[in-house]
Amino acid sequence: MLLVTAAASPARADEEPIKVGILHSLTGTMAISETSLRDVALMTIDEINAEGGVLGRQLEAVVIDPASDWDLFAESARELLLDHEVDVVFGCWTSVSRKAVLPVFEQHNGLLFYPVQYEGEEQSPNIFYTGATPIQQLIPGAAYLMSEDGGGFEKFYLLGTDYVFPRTANAILRAYLISEGVPEENIREEYTPFGHADYQSIVGRIRELARDGNTAVLSTINGDSNVPFYREFANQGLDPFEVPIMAFSVSEEELRAMEAESLVGHLAAWNYFQSVDTPENEEFVQKFRDYAQANNLPGGSSRVVNDPMEGTYFGLKVYAAAVEAAGTTDVDAVREAVLGMEFDAPGGPKKMHAENMHTWKPVYIGEILADGQFEIIWESDGLVEPESFSSYLQDE
Repeated sequence: MLLVTAAASPARADEEPIKVGILHSLTGTMAISETSLRDVALMTIDEINAEGGVLGRQLEAVVIDPASDWDLFAESARELLLDHEVDVVFGCWTSVSRKAVLPVFEQHNGLLFYPVQYEGEEQSPNIFYTGATPIQQLIPGAAYLMSEDGGGFEKFYLLGTDYVFPRTANAILRAYLISEGVPEENIREEYTPFGHADYQSIVGRIRELARDGNTAVLSTINGDSNVPFYREFANQGLDPFEVPIMAFSVSEEELRAMEAESLVGHLAAWNYFQSVDTPENEEFVQKFRDYAQANNLPGGSSRVVNDPMEGTYFGLKVYAAAVEAAGTTDVDAVREAVLGMEFDAPGGPKKMHAENMHTWKPVYIGEILADGQFEIIWESDGLVEPESFSSYLQDE
């Protein structure tokens, strides 16, 4: 387990730094996704410190790498809260890691900002969720594919990594599809373990389902397994414009490790894309590229940003604003200051829900381009309210 304490700017002797825990896998199967969240968190901390810090105090990052080992997440969270006495933690990607740390944060009244879309069915007073709930990502993605503009698809292959997010997500997607009139026999569901690399048979089964057309894939594959999955999809000659993959865990960052030219036409549903065309977003993208280059990070000035990175960035800004408003880092006071807060993020205005610890967000459908970016081909009409618990599961 790697521990790194990032140096804070000098503070007066009577000013203790505000300690920010960063809990992301920097090695193992999830490093492909999580390393950049560490990077953008450190950039944001530097930015806040350069602007004078919070309450006149500098932020100090304490970084722990649980190495994609879910058993280490709870231990690492406990270490951050009790040994390092951090004031807040930004971290986790997979739901299994978040669920592992949740009781630790509740037991010790710690505060976690979780930046990734997830399956919902959870609400804790000790977690702020800056990623999407199913109503803000899964449902719009499936609805788009069934729409006339999205191709009017009638058969769906639900493929995911074998852990809580994909299984719960697919239960919600299945309930939604059935509620929209899709017959059970038109829905297939399959799972693979983390790090799975052999997708030949699975893609063959997708081809069989798609033999008569009208088939799309809803993918909740996480981590580096996406690389061999998309490669096999292309190897077997499946046309993304005839059998599209709608991904819920593939962003610009994952595409850096893939051959984007062969993925053109596949889709993803998120609440932010690097291609959001605003001056504020252009500034955010350039800021991260400059930081990556200045700190000799892999990719340097060609680095990309994605949805969970934006969620990390504005999450830190929201936390800083809440501490200023509360006049303290006390968790209970900060929580009250965050609830209902409206703010500007790189991708546009957003707000924290006044009650359920989640975030009002826009929804975008993006189509993969040859340069590894997404063309936004659909967007919601304004911000979508988050649901802690899916109405589709509650109706069952």
